[in-house]
Amino acid sequence: MLNFYSCSIIITELLMVAMILHVALYDGFKRVQKAWYLLTFIAIMVCAACEFAVHCGYYNPSFKVILAILTVIQFSIAPILSILFSGALGLNHQKKIALFVLGGSFLIEAVFAPFKLIFFFDNEGYHRGDLFIIYTILFVVSLGYLVVNMVIVGKRFRHRDVFTIGMIIIILISGIIPMVFHVNITYIAIAIASCVCYIYYNDLVQQDIQMALVKNQEIISKMQEHIISGMANLIENRDMDTGEHISRTSAYVKKIAENAQKEGVYADKLDPHFIALMSTLAPMHDIGKIIVPDRILKKPGRLTPEERTQMEKHASVGGEVVKEVLSGITNEEYINVASDIATYHHERWDGTGYPKGLKGEEIPLSARIMALADVFDALVSERCYKEAMTPSEAFKVIEEEAGTHFDPMLAQVFLNHRDDFLKK
Repeated sequence: MLNFYSCSIIITELLMVAMILHVALYDGFKRVQKAWYLLTFIAIMVCAACEFAVHCGYYNPSFKVILAILTVIQFSIAPILSILFSGALGLNHQKKIALFVLGGSFLIEAVFAPFKLIFFFDNEGYHRGDLFIIYTILFVVSLGYLVVNMVIVGKRFRHRDVFTIGMIIIILISGIIPMVFHVNITYIAIAIASCVCYIYYNDLVQQDIQMALVKNQEIISKMQEHIISGMANLIENRDMDTGEHISRTSAYVKKIAENAQKEGVYADKLDPHFIALMSTLAPMHDIGKIIVPDRILKKPGRLTPEERTQMEKHASVGGEVVKEVLSGITNEEYINVASDIATYHHERWDGTGYPKGLKGEEIPLSARIMALADVFDALVSERCYKEAMTPSEAFKVIEEEAGTHFDPMLAQVFLNHRDDFLKK
């Protein structure tokens, strides 16, 4: 029957095999970092195997030279375990430090071994020498080195987890102290601690990656908003508008959508994300006017049928322009909502609008909301071809055209909250 020590070594070896396989198959680290982790876990396996050969309880004096060599190997490698793992944690210059410490500890062990100063074997088995404290000091210092480097890494990643570091220290101490009393469970403690370190560092890496992704997404979102705002302002300035139409209609779109959601109108579609998306993209509704000549766009009188046809082309062209401008810099949902708003905001509920004559809920919800916001602002604003209406007159137009021009449920939501649309 296996004793406790044998079981602990078996667990150590199996645990390290599992970690080696995980590192080998994991794509989250670079090749150099993988090499450091593999060296760390293999070194733990070698040390544990060498120690087991000495302390397994099956000793034969004829093997004492071989066992002495294995002990020298173990005592030489053990102090560099923390350095190997520090290299895996991404710290610089660990290769040079590891080679220096390995060379120094091997030299000490190889020189002292024949004189039985650190350890020796006799007919009864393994014994500690008078200067065994040298190995103990090297080993303990190396573990302290690991703890210090974990703190450094934690600070580098701005997520120092004192509880994790404390837990690792407790595990290491619980494995080191028994060594003083000739109870050899040190390597199982080191194995467990190394696994915890691995998980800890991997978690820090993932958190840092996530933060970088969020930051990059914020930058991209701001770029998108600047592109949208800049293009929309360019079109509005051609249309002899100050650009306030853009900000007003965006605010109206948001208010209409939020009020509809509160009243349970299209509440299944009007979630906060969709509402924010519409209000952000509303400025692009007239982007297609880029193809309309100034003589038509700025004409102070009524348009001729030919001019009206030319003006109406801005809707279908707007959808295409949006797709071309936003393609490659944002996701499909963003492009689709922007295209729907630009293309269909002149469609009418009764099917008499343009460019496709869509009817009722065939018209995208974003475009139906945009139509309300756009028409109301056009009614209460002075244009080169008309005087401004009073808000009361504009509200009356919206009420009269609910069910013909506008979605009747959205029009009612709009009228239920008239105060939200009065100029301050």
